[in-house]
Amino acid sequence: MDITKQYNEEYKQWFSDLKARIRQAQIKASVKINTELLHLYWDLGKDIVSRQFESAWGSGFFERLSRDLHNEFPHMKGFSIANLRFAKRFYLFYNQETTIRYQVGSELDNHPVFQIPWRHHVEIFTKCKSLNEAMFYVQKTITNGWSRAVLMHFIEVDLYTAQGKALTNFSRLLPEPQSDLANEIVKDPYNFDFVTLTEPYRERELEDALTENITKFLLELGQGFAYVGRQVPVKVGETERFIDLLFYHLELRCYVVIELKATKFEAEFAGKLGLYVAAINHQRKKPTDNLTIGMIICKTKDNVEVEYSLESSSQPIGVSEYQLSKLLPENYKSVLPSIEEIKEGLKG
Repeated sequence: MDITKQYNEEYKQWFSDLKARIRQAQIKASVKINTELLHLYWDLGKDIVSRQFESAWGSGFFERLSRDLHNEFPHMKGFSIANLRFAKRFYLFYNQETTIRYQVGSELDNHPVFQIPWRHHVEIFTKCKSLNEAMFYVQKTITNGWSRAVLMHFIEVDLYTAQGKALTNFSRLLPEPQSDLANEIVKDPYNFDFVTLTEPYRERELEDALTENITKFLLELGQGFAYVGRQVPVKVGETERFIDLLFYHLELRCYVVIELKATKFEAEFAGKLGLYVAAINHQRKKPTDNLTIGMIICKTKDNVEVEYSLESSSQPIGVSEYQLSKLLPENYKSVLPSIEEIKEGLKG
């Protein structure tokens, strides 16, 4: 082999490894910087509370502190009046947590609160109603690597209240820990506020709207869902049937069959979905996959009827409602000109 070519290959390999090491170092440095920043805000908030300067000077205290810090550290960001107030709220809010209150020094680095970015915290402690709710979003951010935009979305749609609230039979039909995780991923209700439909509408119209907005739909479903397809054919005996939506969940390692219903839940929906779940287990599931689960997302439901239906089902199924906050009234469509009417108007 030509010596120059050999060195070129070695250099490319070495440089590729070097890039990976530098990126890892950047990530570690970023995490370390974030931890130190959070410690700074924590201590600052603690001092503001304990020294009671605010009581003596009122709102003028934050203005003075902000001005003095900017003068002393002109190139350092984060000392605005608003951010200093946030530092106080940060300390007061999370100091309710017993383990934080009694941990000191480096022990705090291992606490979840000190493992997510500052701006994430501002979203959490200004919008969450309880410490339990806040810690839910802190843990979800760590586990799923949520950006601030994703975190804001899930707080806005109240994932804390919705997640794990759907009616399912997972605990009875799935082994642990799959049943626990499956219960966590199913929400009730789902908020399809990115969909605009006119009453009355059919399942296919809702399905069209969701798949046209598949990125937002996946975000609403939550972390781990991978889109497989819509109107997926399965042959049962001599009959070919079509599944509304088919997903694969990367963490659960199983297929998820979703049936959309633009009506109130009916008991026969569970039987039909059970058939689809069984068909996917027979026709698509690999030996390394876990059992397929089914989800019915319907307009409304009677919880007692759902519970009875799930009790009689032999397949793992969850049932949730959905909300369309931008649903147009039935007569709204009539006041809008059609494409044909617009074309006719242009001819004149």
